[in-house]
Parts: sequence; C-alpha cells; structure tokens
Amino acid sequence: MKREELEELRAKVNCEAVLEKAGFEMDVKESSRRAIKYRNGSDIVIVTHGGRGWFDPLSDEKGDIFGLAMFVDKVTFPIAAESVASLVGYQLSRPEWRSPRAAPPIRDIGDRWQEKRTPSPGSGAWKYLCWSRCIPAAIVRLAVLEGVLREGPFGSMWAAHVDNAGAVVGWEERGPEWRGYSSGGSKILFRLGPADAPRLCITEAAIDAMSLAALEGPREQTLYISTGGGWSPTTDTALAALAARRGSSLDAATDANSQGDAYAERLRAIAEKSGCDWQRLRPPADDWNAVLQKREREKRERREGKRNEACRMRAGRIKGSFARQEPALDPPGHEAGRSGGVMKD
Repeated sequence: MKREELEELRAKVNCEAVLEKAGFEMDVKESSRRAIKYRNGSDIVIVTHGGRGWFDPLSDEKGDIFGLAMFVDKVTFPIAAESVASLVGYQLSRPEWRSPRAAPPIRDIGDRWQEKRTPSPGSGAWKYLCWSRCIPAAIVRLAVLEGVLREGPFGSMWAAHVDNAGAVVGWEERGPEWRGYSSGGSKILFRLGPADAPRLCITEAAIDAMSLAALEGPREQTLYISTGGGWSPTTDTALAALAARRGSSLDAATDANSQGDAYAERLRAIAEKSGCDWQRLRPPADDWNAVLQKREREKRERREGKRNEACRMRAGRIKGSFARQEPALDPPGHEAGRSGGVMKD
C-alpha cells in the first residue's frame, strides 16, 4: 500500500475494532474516556488517543493501528495492513465516547494541584473516602498531612503520584461517578508512609494503598504504594530504585485477578534483580478496599447484634419485674358486700 492509503486507514479504523475482532472485551469498570481497557484472558491492551493509539500495561509495547494488528495477531506488517483494511466501516459494539467540545489547553500539573484545597471532615472527597469507601478518618488525615490528597470536582478525590524527588507529576481521580487520571499527567507512584521505610507494599490504586494501611494499621516501617493501574517505564524505574535500597523488602499487594498476578510477577522480577526480599500479599477479595468494606460491614453487624441483644435483655428484665408483682391485699374489714364505701347491715 502507498503511504497515503496507510494514513487513510489510520484515520478510518479504530484500534478497538482490531481488539473486538480478536476476541477482546472492554473492561467497563477499569475504563475511562481517555483510556479504554480491553481484556482477553490475561492479555490487556489499553486504547488511547481517541482510538488511534494503544499500549500494553504489562510490557513496553505500544503504537498505532498497524502495530496493534501485528501485536495481537502475531503477523508481519503487510498482513496487518490487509487486516486493518478489512475493518473499514466496522461498527463497534459500544458507542464511541466523544467530547462535546474541544479540550481546553492543559495547564501546568503543579499549578493545577496546588490550587485545589485539601479534604476536610464533611467535604465531598472526605465523605467519598470515609463513607463510601470505608477508609478510616485517621488514614485520610495522614494522607492529607503528607500532601497527597486533594478535593476533586463533584465529590471526587485526587491522589497524587510523585517522582523520587517528591514532585507531583499527576494524580488518580476517583469519585462516586468518575474514575480517571489527570490530563497531561504522568503515572509514577502514589506513596503513603515514611519515604525511607524498608517495607514496600505495592497496590494498583491509591484507595487500595490506603485500605491496606487501614487493615494493617499504618506502620513506621512500611511505605504503601500505588501504580495507578498502569505500568510505565518511569514506574518501573522508580520501583527498581526503591527496591535497590539496602534492607528493602517488596510485598506485591496487587489485586486478586489475572492482572494482579501479572503485576506481581513483574514485581518479583524487580525484587530478584535488586536482590531484595519479595512476597505475594494477595487480598482475600477482589482488592484491598473490598476487604476493608467487608470488615466494616461485619463490625456494624456485630454492633447492631449486640445492641439488639441488649434491648431484648432490657425488655426481658422490665417484663419480669412486672410479672413478680403481687396483687394488692384488701384492707382489714373489707367485705364483698361493701358498696359505695358504706357497709350494709
């Protein structure tokens, strides 16, 4: 094909079409408008740039529509080009996300972060984290004190990703009706706890990192970390630098699914290369926040059970006290024939 024909195919065919044809399915829960996640067993591909780009979060593979066809079908470029050409006019099984207007220019990440206020009791982000996600207020306060939480719009929260120098480079966005990542931001690591802690607990989301800290009780020797559900080269470099520190140990606290297991294997490779200790810390539910919410539900049920039992015991004591009362005796001289207080002769 000529170059003009290839450019025309790039403009006409969405990367999602290649994935759907290959048997991939969209992960609605893990997708956002800018990053649409597709799964096929343990294989994961994330579509970006409005369907024109893609990357594999478990490797360094990325590219355009032709690179995707080569990657998925394991074919050469000429065959991939013919495969893409056959998808012209292909209708996706879901409607495409389209922005109603052109995106505004992206301002400096640091400025956008600093202008947002921190969560406080009763604020939207505080309610979302403490009420909806069951994260204890003490953990939220710790994250606020460490400067890694901000109030997002519509009751959402922002959780900062920072580089090894402590500079904010992006943030995870989570709320009742929204999940995503900062426009123009980079994914490195969300960090909660002492920067020099030897124990490193790696999760896939900032909410899971905070949840694990709540379940364990924040420890002086533990740094709770989130990769933000992705795995960029900068993430890999930052983790390798932490693992290489003297006395470090690495806990792969990723989700209890195929993606979490794949991330755990990557973490084991980093640990082995760095010579630090490693273990798999697998949640007994889908993720650590699900574990935390289950624990809080059980606590509430136990409290309600004790309260109901106390009410039953109190009611039983009151009922028993009435049952033990003797009927009043008639006063001396009382006779059945008395009427109106006058004794008949």
